[in-house]
Amino acid sequence: MKKLKDTIRKISPFVKVYRKLFIAAILFIVVAAIFTAIAPKIEGLITTSLAKDVMNIAKGAKGAFVNFNYILRVLGVLAFIYIFGTLSTYLASLLLTNAIQNTMKDLRNAVQGKIRKLPISYFDKNSYGDVMSRITNDIDTISNALQQSFSRVINSILSLTLAIAMMFTINIKLALLAILIIPISYLLLKYIVSKSQNLFYKQQSALGKMNGKVQEIYTGFNEIKLYGKQEDAIKDFENINEELFNTGFKAQFVSSIMSPLVSLVSYLGVAAIGIFGAIYAINGIMTVGNLQASIRYIWQINQPISEVTQLSAAIQSAFAAIERVFEILDEKEEIPDKVDFIKLENPLGNVTFEHVKFGYNDDKVLIEDLSAEIKSGQMVAIVGPTGAGKTTLINLLMRFYDIQGGAIKIDGVDTRDMKRKDLRSIFGMVLQDTWLYNGTIHENIEYGRFGASKEEIIEAAKIANVHHFIKTLPDGYNMFLNEEASNISQGEKQLLTIARAIISNPAILILDEATSSVDTRLEILLQKAMRNIMKGRTSFVIAHRLSTIRNADLILVIDEGNIIEQGTHNELMKKGGFYEKLYNSQFGSQVAN
Repeated sequence: MKKLKDTIRKISPFVKVYRKLFIAAILFIVVAAIFTAIAPKIEGLITTSLAKDVMNIAKGAKGAFVNFNYILRVLGVLAFIYIFGTLSTYLASLLLTNAIQNTMKDLRNAVQGKIRKLPISYFDKNSYGDVMSRITNDIDTISNALQQSFSRVINSILSLTLAIAMMFTINIKLALLAILIIPISYLLLKYIVSKSQNLFYKQQSALGKMNGKVQEIYTGFNEIKLYGKQEDAIKDFENINEELFNTGFKAQFVSSIMSPLVSLVSYLGVAAIGIFGAIYAINGIMTVGNLQASIRYIWQINQPISEVTQLSAAIQSAFAAIERVFEILDEKEEIPDKVDFIKLENPLGNVTFEHVKFGYNDDKVLIEDLSAEIKSGQMVAIVGPTGAGKTTLINLLMRFYDIQGGAIKIDGVDTRDMKRKDLRSIFGMVLQDTWLYNGTIHENIEYGRFGASKEEIIEAAKIANVHHFIKTLPDGYNMFLNEEASNISQGEKQLLTIARAIISNPAILILDEATSSVDTRLEILLQKAMRNIMKGRTSFVIAHRLSTIRNADLILVIDEGNIIEQGTHNELMKKGGFYEKLYNSQFGSQVAN
């Protein structure tokens, strides 16, 4: 019951927006339920009248006949009830569909809006496939359950209540006997739901894991084929599929037990009422028509209970899905920007790290005490072994993560005193993992600065040494890149992302392994172009290939999260320290020759 209350509390803000539609739909459901409840008793009037007339005729009573006029009048009333009951059901369905689909639209928007506010750390801990499953599969599960169950559950509750009320107008003892069906069915339902609800949550979680694995397999499809790991990929998928099968089977099986058990209780109730009702009819305590109506009402009591049990799997899946969706909505957001934020109108690109302390987990500090000063226009290279904290430094600079101590300043302003949007607009970034979207080459370059002219885009492409390649394509700048941008090479994708960074005209440029996918000849041309665009800009270059940063104004050597050496290439080589060993490990043989 507590979980039900929590679920209602969470979903109610979205439902309240369309409460008028829901209320109108519920009113039409009430009308339809009332008509449905009245119908059996009116049908009983026809049965009673026919039975009475037939008995009189059989006895040879004088003037005995079947009163067709009365029967036709009652049939007319029944026709009115059935027509308007059906019309009410149709209108309720129309309004309810509108309300539910609008609610789901708002829920999707809320999740999407929440995702934009989540810190990068959330996506480091959760697979993209599982997050996507929550946005798509889980919300669809909620939508389908509401669409199928909402009206039927309300109608079931009303039908149950009205059927019992109508039975009390016929015979109190039979009504009390019928009521016994409800608590017995409720206890059975409560027990089974307590066993199955956790299984439905595991089922939705397993579905999320499967989506994550499918995304991983198809994203790395070429590598899997290359290294002959198809069997391993199939085995991993089969293991997750087996987990989904087991949890799904257990959840559905336990849930499916409800229907036959509740039906058994209802059948026993029908049998008992049939026996006692027949005895009452024989003894003249109640009419044949009322006996027929009582039997009909028993089925009206059984039908809603049976419907709820049949919908149990969908309802429990929806509860599990709601829990998973609201896990995202309840996630802790990024630290809000300050209200009295500072905006740099014309950033120069001076960057200062002052005793920075940071750890991805509070109990494990990666950067203990990092300090450095970078002047405007300098090309700064960040080098060090894998896991030393090079990329972490860039993440902190752009406030993808917040530091736990010290300060990072741009032109003397603490980055925490700036809006994230304003801060990140200062930067242009080219990552090792390229990202291009389904659109033209022109649109992908323009993504760096919307509204850039065609001439500016061409100039940026020329600086990035990609213009000539674009001109050789069938549609040039209007060529469409497919969803994975697999219709051009990895190196060409990298050059396009560099052109995109150039068009943004940033004050600070960040190149994270930016030339790792470019061949040696193109790398030389690219370095010359990058030197040109770096003029007047502060630039951070992260590279394992030390040949790309020999001309850097400042090299920061990082190990275990701290700057252990800094200086120019020549200065660091003369020191004979960590950098010199790192450099010689790559080029020692070439130097010897």
